[in-house]
Amino acid sequence: MNRLHRFVALVGCVTILAAGLLAASCGGEEQASPDSSAAEQSQDSSSRQENSQVQQSSPQKQSKGEQQEQQTVQSTQTQAQRQQQERSAEDRSDSSDDDQEPEQRGTDTQFSQVNLTAVPILNAYQFSQPIEMLPLPDGSLLVAEQRGYITRFVEEDGEIEQFGILDLTESIRFGGEEGLLSMALHPNLENEPYLYVYYSPADARVTRLSRFRLVLGSALMASELVIIEVPQPYSNHNGGAVRFGSDGMLYLGYGDGGAANDPQDHGQNRETLLGTIIRIDVNNIDTTTAYRIPPDNPFLGVAGVRPEIWAYGLRNPWRMAFDSETGDLWVGDVGQNRVEEVAVVAAGENHGWNVFEGDECFRSEEECEALTNAVAPVATYTHDDGCSVTGGEVYRGNGIPGLSGHYVFGDYCSGKIWTIAPDGVMEERLELDDSIASFAVDNDGEIYVLVFNGPILKLVAD
Repeated sequence: MNRLHRFVALVGCVTILAAGLLAASCGGEEQASPDSSAAEQSQDSSSRQENSQVQQSSPQKQSKGEQQEQQTVQSTQTQAQRQQQERSAEDRSDSSDDDQEPEQRGTDTQFSQVNLTAVPILNAYQFSQPIEMLPLPDGSLLVAEQRGYITRFVEEDGEIEQFGILDLTESIRFGGEEGLLSMALHPNLENEPYLYVYYSPADARVTRLSRFRLVLGSALMASELVIIEVPQPYSNHNGGAVRFGSDGMLYLGYGDGGAANDPQDHGQNRETLLGTIIRIDVNNIDTTTAYRIPPDNPFLGVAGVRPEIWAYGLRNPWRMAFDSETGDLWVGDVGQNRVEEVAVVAAGENHGWNVFEGDECFRSEEECEALTNAVAPVATYTHDDGCSVTGGEVYRGNGIPGLSGHYVFGDYCSGKIWTIAPDGVMEERLELDDSIASFAVDNDGEIYVLVFNGPILKLVAD
């Protein structure tokens, strides 16, 4: 499909081995980042300096943003390419009661006769820089913070307890867009009791995907198996979302390597993993074989192309998620100066960076016309509405009538939250007074918003 025409057609809740009580509390420390100085505006203040707008170092933000300074760049409001998706999705609009927690944050916006609001969970516990949250079968939550902690939160009778899962604070480079960037649990945890962590190690200018063995709920540091490392020429655009598909394969998004404008042209270079989403098989491996290439990967056997690549032409896919019903892979790809994009990514696709930025030509008209295989985004917005897209989740819960099948995502800088309906219509739903770093779902398919310097928020019907 060419750039101008794109009709878009999770891992369901990860099955997790019950963890038993974890021994060490996460240092009992208050979850506050040691470095809340201005975001490390990676390499280039002229590109939306990895979110120069980020007032504290942030993974996606800066990734999502070499720009804040560029937020001044006027952007014509383009609501681009959200054409109707060919796949028609059932709208299961179950109406149900919301167990509304107190204290709303943000401003409600009406859409499809449903108002959304965001309410804090975990007794409004204040996090510094949470970047990922996963549910356990018993309802407790794993929360990863960019500074290097993964903690289990248990709520009982209104009281919150914390148990340390993994402490990488001495092993990572933390600041700006570097640090602990993502985590995932193996979907067959009973037989493969592993936690997968994507982070910036302190001892090398790379990003590393490692596997840790879980024993009684704690990740053993000595069990670390490095699965894959990719050299990072700059400190920004590290991507960072580890996800398992319903096929059991592991997917990981990489940014273009950083600086601004993709100076080394990684986006269209399939000899590198930078600027790609990879797909690898980490099942039943041993310490001598970190991963395998799935036999149905689109570029396996193609000369001059890394066989791990699932799709390419991405700038900085900070957050992505599978629709648990359709299997579609939704990606929020952070823009440069003007356009933020949401894409649905399939095998072998070229998403156009750095010839295109979102749905706009980024290089010369001749180069844009020549790139005939570039796939257009499902939706875009300009820097009039934000500066750094935070990819979200497809709603499959029952608590918000009429929202089923809608993709929910936001912007780090503006705090705006949008939905994309099954028919492709994008609507603004809510605006928070917070920096949106990530989204998460619980065992019931309800959606949560992770913000910097604030509590984790649950989206509910107002």
